[in-house]
Amino acid sequence: MHRTVKFACCAVLLMALLPNQPVRADDLDSVLAKLDAAAKDFHTTTAAFEFDTIQTYPIPDQDVMAGIAYYNRKGDHFQMAAHITSDNKHPAAKAYIFSGGVLRESDTGKEKDATTITQAGKYESYLMLGFGASGHDLEDKWTIKYLGSEIIDGVKTDKLELVAKDETIRKNLPKVTIWLDTAHAVSLKQVFDEPDGTTRTCHYTNIKVNQPLPKGAFSFDAAR
Repeated sequence: MHRTVKFACCAVLLMALLPNQPVRADDLDSVLAKLDAAAKDFHTTTAAFEFDTIQTYPIPDQDVMAGIAYYNRKGDHFQMAAHITSDNKHPAAKAYIFSGGVLRESDTGKEKDATTITQAGKYESYLMLGFGASGHDLEDKWTIKYLGSEIIDGVKTDKLELVAKDETIRKNLPKVTIWLDTAHAVSLKQVFDEPDGTTRTCHYTNIKVNQPLPKGAFSFDAAR
C-alpha cells in the first residue's frame, strides 16, 4: 500500500511539472471558420447583462451594473445599445447608444441629457466584439489564442484570449478573454483586464438571436 501511495504521489508531481500541451492551430482555425459562417446569418441580438467591475488599486472597490443590451448588424451598418436598469442593486436609467458611427450616453436615460462621446466611431469594430463579429473581423484586430472549450450556462463555448494589435488599445486594455457560442456568433462572457489591475466581467444571459428588437432599442426616452 505504501508503495502504491508513493507511486501515485510521484505521478501527480510529474504531471504538475510537465508543460501544458499546446492547443493545435487547427482548433483555432475551426473556431474562426465557424464564426465566419455564423456571422453571415447574424442580424440582431437581445441579452440581459451583468457588468461586474473589480478595482484593486488605489482603493479596493466593486461596482455591479445590470441591464439589457441590443445589437443590430445589417451589412456594414452596426448599432449597439446598453440600457442600465440597476447599479449596485439600486434603480438606474443610464444608457449608451452607438448608431451611425456615433456613441452617445445619458446618465438619466433621457434624450435631453444625452452627450456625444467623441472619436468613438473609430472603435466600432471593437464594440461588436463577440456579437456578430466574424473570425476574419477578430483576426484583423486581435492576436488570438485558443484556450479550449468550456460550458457556460449549459452552453458549450469556445474560450479565446485576445490581445489588441493596435498599441493604443493595448495600452488601455492589455487583454480580453471571451467565451463564444460560435454557432450563433454571440458571446456569453467577456473579461477585460486593465493595466491598473481593474477587471471588468460582463455576463450575458437570456440571449435571443435574430428576433425583432423593441422599437426604441436604439433611442433614449423609449420605455423598455
